[in-house]
Amino acid sequence: MKNVFVRGLTGCLYVALITGSILLNKYTFAGLFSILLFFCLKEFYSLLNTHKKIRISTVYHSTGGVLLFISAGLYASGTLPAAVFAVYLLYLVILPVSGLYTKQADPLAHTAYVLLGQCYIAFPFALLHFLVFPPDSTAYYPLFLLSLFVFIWVNDTGAFAVGTLFGKHRLFPRISPKKSWEGFFGGLFFTAASAFIFAYYEPVIPYYHWVGIAVGVAVFGTWGDLVESLIKRTFGIKDSGNALPGHGGFLDRLDSLLLAVYAALLYVLVIIQN
Repeated sequence: MKNVFVRGLTGCLYVALITGSILLNKYTFAGLFSILLFFCLKEFYSLLNTHKKIRISTVYHSTGGVLLFISAGLYASGTLPAAVFAVYLLYLVILPVSGLYTKQADPLAHTAYVLLGQCYIAFPFALLHFLVFPPDSTAYYPLFLLSLFVFIWVNDTGAFAVGTLFGKHRLFPRISPKKSWEGFFGGLFFTAASAFIFAYYEPVIPYYHWVGIAVGVAVFGTWGDLVESLIKRTFGIKDSGNALPGHGGFLDRLDSLLLAVYAALLYVLVIIQN
């Protein structure tokens, strides 16, 4: 019961912080998500440091990812032109060149792993800015991003509940033995149903578009969860960290987001905006 209480309390605080930062303004959003990105990258690079042939500076390269996030925000909001990415591009140039001067046992693997973290974690975080600053607008619009998180949470909760009650057919037993097809479709159903809440509060966007985003987020979010499970299984660990009592690390809580953001953003840009 103590573990259930701790897990529930941590989950409520997590949801409140995410929701509050998104709804309040663009500064609270950027501030909190910069912190979340930093610790997600730090967990990921710390995990990779268990590889005997490389040694990644977790703070330096996590800060590099935050630099991309901030640059994307300044560009998406119309504050600065595309030249704002110059500093991050310089960071990318320095990365392979540094292999000439450092004593990495495998400098090629070091560069590849650092870039993996930037592509896998930092880039999806940077794309979040293009959800809150839609094309041809510099006004902060939090609803798409809020819906992304709500759909992820509803999908996780629905999949867990239905899978626990009715799950018999394993979805991906090699990677995540507890996930079932029944849970997947249960989560998909509840996520699609929750889309009507956003359609009610934002009727300018037709309900079928909200459902479309919800379905995409449920599918891609499940893949995101499985991909992180694959990474953890590869390194033989249960959680990416222990920063969130009862939930593991920051990356464990945000793994679905890393792929789900692509589904949401593509739907907004390609279908809704056109």
